[in-house]
Amino acid sequence: MASMKYQNVYMEAIGYEVAPVVVSSAELEERLAPVYERLHLNVGQLEALTGIVERRWWEEGHRVSDGAIAAAGKALEAAGLPAGKVEAVVYGGVCREEYEPATACRVAAELGVSPSAVVHDLSNACLGVIDGMIDVANRIELGQIRAGLVVACETAREINEAMIARMNQNPTMDFFKHALATLTGGSGAVAVLLTDGSLSRQRRRRLLGGAMRSAPQFNRLCRWGVEDAGPAAPGLLRAFTSTDSAAVLTHGVELGVKTWQAFLGGLGWIRERVDRVICHQVGGSHRDAILRSIGVPVEKDFSTFAYLGNMGTVALPMTAAIAEDRGVLKPGDRTAFLGIGSGLNCLMLGLEW
Repeated sequence: MASMKYQNVYMEAIGYEVAPVVVSSAELEERLAPVYERLHLNVGQLEALTGIVERRWWEEGHRVSDGAIAAAGKALEAAGLPAGKVEAVVYGGVCREEYEPATACRVAAELGVSPSAVVHDLSNACLGVIDGMIDVANRIELGQIRAGLVVACETAREINEAMIARMNQNPTMDFFKHALATLTGGSGAVAVLLTDGSLSRQRRRRLLGGAMRSAPQFNRLCRWGVEDAGPAAPGLLRAFTSTDSAAVLTHGVELGVKTWQAFLGGLGWIRERVDRVICHQVGGSHRDAILRSIGVPVEKDFSTFAYLGNMGTVALPMTAAIAEDRGVLKPGDRTAFLGIGSGLNCLMLGLEW
């Protein structure tokens, strides 16, 4: 596949919502004390293995569309753009409210976007938001629209609670290994506003293009869904997650290297001229491994996973917004978004900040 290139696409603003309930790794381990005792594990394993000190949860009963609406409102306010000018709303979160309608429909209705707007959900594991950016960018580049929003809200509380209960019911080392990654999950909401520049205040953060590669033969390594609850509760479904972290790391790095090479070649960049990178926020070992494999010093990265956890689709764009808020991302910086998602799929985007 040829690399993607854009001439007329700007990331006008990023709005985000940080979930309010702080949950430390130590707190989760306290709830897993019987498992740790049974398996002779030392307290502190979760933080040591992932680098995640704490993550966030929404309050019970929080609707993911509410998080997306709040984040979108902040993005529109930052850009000074009326919602009626928005001609596309794409919801890219893994967490949705119902099978149908699209969660994007409530977001669009509450915002009051243009009645001619394209409104739909998009699903691709942790790549949902940056895949949505490509969808909107393509429409802008083709001249179909002038402004579009990509939104998402992820919630970790429910799956964390369910997994802790199941780990206590099944205190085996094999189950612990495949369940551990679930406990890295965090909650948050984000909205990325893209325009063609004609509605811009600054015409900054130009999306230059990107590259994608896939390795779909590894589609069983990381899964989140529902399954039959078993004989104890016939006819009922329960949420489950399963992650082979070692295999995801190995094959994810291989795919990342191939995508990075295509990314640099497609944009005509050289590694040394990349000023900043923002990775998907999985954890310390994954971040370090991918940066080492592509030869990028860790000093060029900015991360949030230690205190926000892995927020899925929200993680990368929110981290970029926080990096800008803190003055880490500066005007003119050549910035690479390094995204990877279950499947396996990898997408890297280049922006001139």
